[in-house]
Amino acid sequence: MTVRDRFWEDIPLRQMTNEEWEALCDGCGRCCLNKLEDIDTDELIFTRVACRLFDDTTCRCANYAERKRIVPECVVLTPDTLKDIAYWMPETCAYRLLHDGQRLPDWHPLVTGDPDSTLTSGISMLGRTVPEHSIPVEDWEDYPLDD
Repeated sequence: MTVRDRFWEDIPLRQMTNEEWEALCDGCGRCCLNKLEDIDTDELIFTRVACRLFDDTTCRCANYAERKRIVPECVVLTPDTLKDIAYWMPETCAYRLLHDGQRLPDWHPLVTGDPDSTLTSGISMLGRTVPEHSIPVEDWEDYPLDD
C-alpha cells in the first residue's frame, strides 16, 4: 500500500493505516530527547540529552521495534496514547499538531516532498545531541535545547 498525497488533511489520526501514521514522523529526533518537568510550574524543558537508543548520525531510534522493552520509560505514541502524552511531544510534532487541530508546518517532508526538509529547516537534532550515558541525570539541566 502506498501513502496517499495529503492524506493527513482528511483522514483522522485514529483511521490512518500504520504506513500513514509512521509517515507523519518528520524524523527530527526531538521526541527522543530527555525532558525535565518543573514540578511547581509543570513547565516541560527539552534537553539535548538523547535517549540511549537515539542514533545521532541518523536521527532515528537504533532499535525502534524493541524500544519499549529496552527503555521501559520510552513513550510509545499511538492514536490511543496520544491524548494523554501529546504535551510530551515537541510543539512541531505532526502528531501533536494534528491532534490539536493544526496544520503541518511548511517544512514538513510530507508537505515539501523533500525528505531532507527537516534537516534544512533547522528542526532536526542530527549531530546536536549528547548521549544520556555520558551525562549524570543531575546535570541534564545544563543541556537545555536552545533553538
